[in-house]
Amino acid sequence: MITHKTKYALKSLMVLADEKADTAEALRIEEIADRSGAPKRFLEHILLDLKRAGLIGSRRGRKGGYELIKEPRRISLAEVLRLIDGPMAPLPCLSRRAYRRCEDCTDERTCRVRAVFGGFYATYILMIESLTLADLQHDSEPLERFGLVGPPAGK
Repeated sequence: MITHKTKYALKSLMVLADEKADTAEALRIEEIADRSGAPKRFLEHILLDLKRAGLIGSRRGRKGGYELIKEPRRISLAEVLRLIDGPMAPLPCLSRRAYRRCEDCTDERTCRVRAVFGGFYATYILMIESLTLADLQHDSEPLERFGLVGPPAGK
């Protein structure tokens, strides 16, 4: 499950991606908060994290604000999840970037908990790594691709 912080980050990135596609103007934090439904105070910290990661930039002045500086198809959802929430692995011994041996584990190779969650995690990571911000811009297409919903009516 993703946190509210990650959900707000994704919604803010979608707002900036939509703006880039339409007018390429920078948006003030108030506008992003209004369009994304994120509380402004909470959003300030999120936008700083996204800026430090090189996903968005900021402009000063009268026409200042935030803008997407990386193409939506180049922004991996997994990258955003890790940036905001940290490691995604359900167990520390499964993490590729933040590996830690489980304190109570005597043998990782024979650990049945690790084996079951490892299989689930491998599937999840393949799916999430393949999705980008551009996928979020196209409604339910990723859900259809993975068989989670049928196509919209009329298709």
